[in-house]
Amino acid sequence: QVQLVESGGGLVQPGGSLRLSCAASGSSFSLYAMGWYRQGPGKQRELVAAVTSDGSTNYVDSVKGRFTISRTNVKNTVYLQMNNLKPEDTAVYYCNMGQTYSGSYYPYQYWGQGTQVTVSS
Repeated sequence: QVQLVESGGGLVQPGGSLRLSCAASGSSFSLYAMGWYRQGPGKQRELVAAVTSDGSTNYVDSVKGRFTISRTNVKNTVYLQMNNLKPEDTAVYYCNMGQTYSGSYYPYQYWGQGTQVTVSS
């Protein structure tokens, strides 16, 4: 059973930065793709960024150039560096373990508890 634990959320002013972390249990972390999703108030959960097992990354258009996903397999951890945050980035952010196929990310049913990010002045 895989457990994912997010941390690093908080309240930040527009233009600020946050770094989210997601620590995964288990010994097979390096074999899987990882994704960060978010769910804003009244919105559906959306995939924000994904990183494959070999480190290739992909982003939703709204965060390109501002967010960076990375992973450290020796620590079983995936990160989301968020810069130049905007009020519309306010959401609960979740990490997920999954797989990629033909350029698309497919989530497994392993989710963290989520971490709140609020961007407000």
